Amino acid sequence: MQVNISSKHMDLTQAIEEYAEKKAAKFTRYFDRIQQVEVVIDRAKKGYTVEMITDVDHHEPFVSNAQHEDLYACIDVCVDRAVRQLTDHKSRLRDNKHHTPASGKDA
Repeated sequence: MQVNISSKHMDLTQAIEEYAEKKAAKFTRYFDRIQQVEVVIDRAKKGYTVEMITDVDHHEPFVSNAQHEDLYACIDVCVDRAVRQLTDHKSRLRDNKHHTPASGKDA
């Protein structure tokens, strides 16, 4: 999995970059077919905006956004939203409740 981190209207420090990369690396715990994660950190008028674009096999990319005054809290909120999207997608893939059995008869 590749993690790309970029910033707008601010300088990206090594500590912020390592923190965002460490948090994005945990996505493979929740869904293993992740190709790439792109993290865009933006300085807004009142705080920060973080956007995470998670590219997954056989699906459109998942996009999660967060706004907060504290940058580290903003990254955490955005990661929580991305994890929620990934776990929901995984549960939808593994949900077999509505499929008919192999015999073709309903039980």
